[in-house]
Amino acid sequence: MLSYSFYLYASCGGVPKPLCYTEPMNKYINAQIRSFLEEEDMIAALANISACINENYDRLNWAGFYLVKNGELVLGPFQGKTACSHIPFDKGVCGKCYRDKASQRIDDVEAFPGHIACDSASRSELCVPVIVNGECIAEIDLDSPFKNRFTEDEQKEMEEAAKDIADAFLHHGWTLQ
Repeated sequence: MLSYSFYLYASCGGVPKPLCYTEPMNKYINAQIRSFLEEEDMIAALANISACINENYDRLNWAGFYLVKNGELVLGPFQGKTACSHIPFDKGVCGKCYRDKASQRIDDVEAFPGHIACDSASRSELCVPVIVNGECIAEIDLDSPFKNRFTEDEQKEMEEAAKDIADAFLHHGWTLQ
């Protein structure tokens, strides 16, 4: 298992203080994501989560969210290069994730039928649905310029994050409007 150095932030007297850890990533990234989900504003929470993922996973060129709105996937908070603003449910890796309500870990996006090249440098993708009351309401989407970039462990971490986001969605009464 790979180890990563990364920072968690603890608030001490209102001032964030970095705490450095060198541990297997899955021990801490989901705890950090859960702490961001204490935020009552959905956009603020998802923005910090996308930044957290981008800072803690190496070799990414995009980390963020697509939200289900008006019968399509609409760009949400993200870190990285310019992105597709709207994705139809019948297109690309994100569309398949939505239709199947299942994670898509694609080792080579150029071999994926119907792949949408929002960034022509992307070579692999991990897309995880956020399911609330049996419906996909959003997706975590990660892109990398390297083939075979995403591991099974990272998929499990993002699936855990998606469950936590779904719980926060219900807890805070978030809506997609």
